[in-house]
Amino acid sequence: MTHIRPDADGLGAQLALHDALTAIGKKPRVAIASKLLPRYAFLDPQRTVIEDFRPSAFTDSDCVVVLDTGTWNQLGDFGKWLQASPLPRAVVDHHRTQDDLGGLQFVDITAEATGRLAYEVIGALGAPLSAGAAHHLFMAVATDTGWFRHPNATAATFALCSDLVALGARPTELYEQLYEAATLARFKLTAVALQRLAVAHGGRVAHTEVLLSDYAATGAVPGDTEDLINYPRGVEGVEIALVFIEQQDGGTKVSFRSRAADVSKLAERFGGGGHKLASGARVMKPLSDVRNEVLAATAALLGP
Repeated sequence: MTHIRPDADGLGAQLALHDALTAIGKKPRVAIASKLLPRYAFLDPQRTVIEDFRPSAFTDSDCVVVLDTGTWNQLGDFGKWLQASPLPRAVVDHHRTQDDLGGLQFVDITAEATGRLAYEVIGALGAPLSAGAAHHLFMAVATDTGWFRHPNATAATFALCSDLVALGARPTELYEQLYEAATLARFKLTAVALQRLAVAHGGRVAHTEVLLSDYAATGAVPGDTEDLINYPRGVEGVEIALVFIEQQDGGTKVSFRSRAADVSKLAERFGGGGHKLASGARVMKPLSDVRNEVLAATAALLGP
């Protein structure tokens, strides 16, 4: 299992571990607790591996491995099932924010991606690493480092990815599929978000927002908001970037990015968390209220 709104790191780690466990005679199953975003449909077009989580379908499980999150609020309905389950469980994650999910914790916040940790797990098991698994792990590591642009991309990252390419990973194919195959609707939604782009606190903060009505107006889907945070982050002079996304249940999802300030602590104030430079939160308040509260808290974090 991985977090709701699964991303390339969580999915890549899941699929690679599934491949390796199968190779050593286990019977792993991959599940997600929310919709698979359209941009990741290419990973399993026929959905023969990635299953939608349904409690009745997992009654014969022996254990649970949670990848790329260690917090209850990132598990959706699966979290309620896990809380009531007696099954042994383990968390494999690299985020600073952690809850006690009641099992083993393999957490390393120095890892650039959960894909790195899945690679280490596979090695510790003595399982073979197939070309397919290497491909999925490359995707996990490359995307969680912003395709090697972020500070978490180190010499060790490039060494790992060199090994993965030697084993069969196909970087060009991945990049084209992930970043050069967007729908027209996604571009239209991005255009709306760019029109709303604004700065605050003397240009040190940039923010934009997406409303529920924008999906019908552009033909986009909620998954098309992924990566929008890169636009406010790219504004000259900006130290903290924010994206506010209106949710169906009346709440607001907030994405935080920073160049130096610890936005994980800011996200935790609003019930979320994550990394020092990249975090998120979901707040059960209207978007306009959340925007005002987060901008005020951001000003306090930045200081004069």
